[in-house]
Amino acid sequence: SQQVRGMATLKMISIRLKSVKNIQKITQSMKMVSAAKYTKAERELKLARPYGIGAQEFYKKAEVKDEEGEKGQLIIAVSSDRGLCGAVHSSIGRIVKTDIAANPNTKVVIVGDKVRNILQRLYAKNIAMVVTEVGRKPAVFGDAALVAQSIINSGIEFSKGKILFNAFRTVVSFRTTEMPLYSQNAVANASKLPVYDSLDSDVIQSYTEFSLASLLFYSMKENATSEQSSRMTAMDNASKNAGEMIDKLTMTFNRTRQAVITRELIEIISGAAALETKN
Repeated sequence: SQQVRGMATLKMISIRLKSVKNIQKITQSMKMVSAAKYTKAERELKLARPYGIGAQEFYKKAEVKDEEGEKGQLIIAVSSDRGLCGAVHSSIGRIVKTDIAANPNTKVVIVGDKVRNILQRLYAKNIAMVVTEVGRKPAVFGDAALVAQSIINSGIEFSKGKILFNAFRTVVSFRTTEMPLYSQNAVANASKLPVYDSLDSDVIQSYTEFSLASLLFYSMKENATSEQSSRMTAMDNASKNAGEMIDKLTMTFNRTRQAVITRELIEIISGAAALETKN
C-alpha cells in the first residue's frame, strides 16, 4: 500500500512538473512578443504625443471650463481587449466605479472589452457605448477618428467630461491619468476664445471634433505602450515564479523517488533476512 501511494505521488508530481514547464515556455514566449511590441509602441508614442499635448494646450490657453448645468458627466475609459498585463484594466475600472458612485448621472464610453467586463454587473445602465477589437493591432489616427465620430453621432450630452487612460512612465511603471474633455458649448463660451480670429460655430465644431479624435489617439497610444510594458513585466515575473516552482517540484520529486527506492530496498533486505532466519 505504501509503495502504491509513493508511485501515485511520483506520477502526480511528474504531471504537475511537466505542466509548469509548459506554462514557463508560454510565458517566456509572451514576454518576447510583448518586448517586440513594446519597442514599436514606444517609438510610435513619441510621434503621437503632440496630438494630445496640442489639444490640451489650446484648452489651457483659451481657459475653457466645464459647462454649467446638469447634463451629467461623460467618461471615456481607454483600455483594450487583452489581459495578462497586471493592473492596467482594473485601475481604470476602479476609478470609473468611484466616479459613478459619486455622480450616478454618468455615462461611460468604453474603449476595450476588459473594462466592460469589470463594470457590466453593477453599472450596466451607465455604459453608453463599447468599442471592441482594440489592442490586437497598433492604433492609427483613423481608428481614433471612428471612435470620436461614433461618440458624436450618439448624441451624448454632458456638462463635464474626461478621458481615462494609463500614461506610460517607464518600462516597469505607468500612471492612470485623466484628461479633461469639453463639449462644443464649453469651448464656444471660453473666456479667452476671442483672442483667436475667424472662429465661427462651424470652425469651433470642426476643431472640437478633431480635438476629440486627437485626444483619443494620444490616450490610445499611451495606454497601448503601458499595456505592452506591463505585460512584458508580468510575463517576466511569471517565468521567474515558474522557475522557482520547477526547482521545488524537482526537489520534491527526487526526494519522493529516493524514499520509494529506499522503502523497496528495506522490504527486499527484510524479506531476505526473514528467509535466512527461517532456514
